[in-house]
Amino acid sequence: MLASNSLAAGFAVVDEAYDIAFDYLRLAGAIPPMFGAHEQLLDVVVDLYCRGERNKIRIANKAIKAFQNSHP
Repeated sequence: MLASNSLAAGFAVVDEAYDIAFDYLRLAGAIPPMFGAHEQLLDVVVDLYCRGERNKIRIANKAIKAFQNSHP
């Protein structure tokens, strides 16, 4: 049960961090309005989580910066 709760919490952090980063980039015009999920952005969010980052705001900010650096 504990592992299940931990896994659900991990999914929630990744989901919320991705939503924050995606919404910011979409509103900033970096991602077109009708664009669905952005795989590169999701990869960065998941990678940061797997490396031990658990703060959704920090993950979102780092993902935004990584996206902006790769799309000058």
